[in-house]
Amino acid sequence: MATVHFVGSVALDTPDDVFAAIGEHCGPFLKRVPDGEPGGRRLWISFQVPVLRANPSLAPVGMGLVPLKLADGADPESIHFGELGYAREARPSYQDFVVARSAGRIPQGVRFQVSLPTPYAVVMPFCQQPDARQIFPAYERAMLREVARICAAIPHDDLAIQWDVCVEMLAWDGRWANAPAFPGMEQVFAANFARLGAAVPPRVELGFHLCYGDLDAKHFVEPVDATKMVEMANLIARSVAHPIAWMHMPVPIERTDDAFYAPLKDLRLAAGTELFLGLVHTRDGVDGTKRRIAAAKKVIPVFGIGSECGISRGRDPNLALDFIKTYAGAAAAL
Repeated sequence: MATVHFVGSVALDTPDDVFAAIGEHCGPFLKRVPDGEPGGRRLWISFQVPVLRANPSLAPVGMGLVPLKLADGADPESIHFGELGYAREARPSYQDFVVARSAGRIPQGVRFQVSLPTPYAVVMPFCQQPDARQIFPAYERAMLREVARICAAIPHDDLAIQWDVCVEMLAWDGRWANAPAFPGMEQVFAANFARLGAAVPPRVELGFHLCYGDLDAKHFVEPVDATKMVEMANLIARSVAHPIAWMHMPVPIERTDDAFYAPLKDLRLAAGTELFLGLVHTRDGVDGTKRRIAAAKKVIPVFGIGSECGISRGRDPNLALDFIKTYAGAAAAL
């Protein structure tokens, strides 16, 4: 079992910097490593705003960049998206990864991880309803083509793909006004996840990051406890045919109480699925992380650790390095 998991973004300048820092401090505990999502990807789905704005079938609702709507006269059946940019970014980062691994900065056997937002998480915040539901199928097809291009460019035994599940997680939680629950939500999400899993070839590892958002280093709402994440993880697990290599769940810094972790007893993941709890925080360092580990172990004895979300908070490279070092210290204790 792997010990540490990096969700995706790392506030360092280049993939080379990310591979060097993570390899130096966390090499013995690694199974996968992302490129840090530099440049526009650091802002997660905002990377896709120019792609959406450039589509001739879409038009702005007002004077801002978003939200968008169907352009006057646009036929929803004719919407087409070309490159979204994720495969174009993954190819050179993988080459940097190969160089870092050949030089010994990344251990042999570690996979290159590509983290992608679910199509639902891009379209629903940036397109107004009811148009978003009509735009979604074309965008999903484009994202699945990105997956195919990534898998064509990178050897499957070297590759891991993670779907970042945020807007769905918040809708399932039901307390964030910008992502309301809706009738038939379980069936819609189950079908979406099934298609996302089916797009990943058998030898490519597949994982999911359950996310409560990370705007200005804060969740949009804090999870009351692990209940809703366990429900979402179980929904994904029973909907996706591809073996799921890992599932990641965030843990707020103050949660050392038994009540937060108790719902984990109801988690129903396959035997080969690794659970990662995002309980690494720099504000209380290794000692605080160990307290959260001890609380979780009362319910679930075997798991790996990560941060709540990406480690680009404040776009501060020093904070990212603090996170990486805290990972390493906590992993050694774990």
